[in-house]
Amino acid sequence: MSKVIYFDNNATTKVADEVFEAMKPFLTDLYGNPSSMHTFGGQVEKYIRHSREAVAQLLGCDSSEIIFTSCGTESDNAAIKGVLAALPEKKKIITTRVEHPAVLATCREMQSLGYTLIELGVDKYGQIDLKELKSQVDENTAIVSIMYANNETGVIFPIDKIAEIVKTKGIVFHTDAVQAVGKIPLNLSKSNIDLLSLSGHKLHAPKGVGVLYIKKGTRISPFLVGGHQEKSRRAGTENVAGIVALGKASELALKTINGENTKVKKLRDKLENEILKTCTGAMLNGDKINRLPNTTNISFEFIEGEAILLLLNQFGICASSGSACTSGSLEPSHVMRAMGVPFTAAHGSIRFSLSRYNTEDEVDFVIEKMPAIVNRLRELSPFVK
Repeated sequence: MSKVIYFDNNATTKVADEVFEAMKPFLTDLYGNPSSMHTFGGQVEKYIRHSREAVAQLLGCDSSEIIFTSCGTESDNAAIKGVLAALPEKKKIITTRVEHPAVLATCREMQSLGYTLIELGVDKYGQIDLKELKSQVDENTAIVSIMYANNETGVIFPIDKIAEIVKTKGIVFHTDAVQAVGKIPLNLSKSNIDLLSLSGHKLHAPKGVGVLYIKKGTRISPFLVGGHQEKSRRAGTENVAGIVALGKASELALKTINGENTKVKKLRDKLENEILKTCTGAMLNGDKINRLPNTTNISFEFIEGEAILLLLNQFGICASSGSACTSGSLEPSHVMRAMGVPFTAAHGSIRFSLSRYNTEDEVDFVIEKMPAIVNRLRELSPFVK
């Protein structure tokens, strides 16, 4: 394979060159423990502080509200379980059917321990019914956790309206913003969001570092205990290189976010429009307007998404499937099922997710290859007459 065309940025992103250079000294020369009394280790603390400020600037919040974690999954678990531990008298959780497994699995685990769990449905565009949400929030609700943007379809929820509904009832609101941060502008200082999760490797930092934003005054118990780090809110020796990398990635994201919503969006739209026009049986999944600028999810009737990916892979094209077949299940993705995508199309759903490193030549190459791939598979399909 000579060249990789990477259109799977919602899965993970390339580490930016500037980010790699920023973190290198902390893997070689500046390897001290920031909790140490000696100068060699203690000098590292200022770099953590700088990164905390950089992340806070990207999110539009105070640096004291930023807690570094190992990943988005830890941040989601820490938010949900931390609130439940802090509010033992409340036994109800509200989320949606289209959440990332990091949220869904956590909520369902708590359901198995006796909590009432409400999973809100979505319409064919992947949007929830705000009236249904409002009717479900009551005095027994401990936390509402609803993602900012869906990882499979890119659909953006009306988070400000959701947060307002939840806060009017005095309930804690958490959002998994792993896919949103760095792609769309955020200003948490003017938001009713109490808790927000993000992951470094979704915005061109390395894997192994994340953040949990905790608004001042939010009651939450520590998820990890055993040390004084992060003001005793998250124990464990800091991943200094990862934190520095995330700080640098946050600085870059602030500078490039306009490009995400112009250049990247333009490339995504060209890719999507041409595929829908030239490939038979193709249909767009999700809300065409309210979605991330880099993501498109397209279903191809009567063919398997995994078969499309295998043929794309032969040309060095990386994308992902909305079907769970690769995990041994015959069921399509829970997101496609929740949206009511026909079974004949849900199995053939493909997600293309772009980044600022993609080019128009790459988009043209994928556009060129897709019709032949789809036609070949449709000819082999026993369901196509």
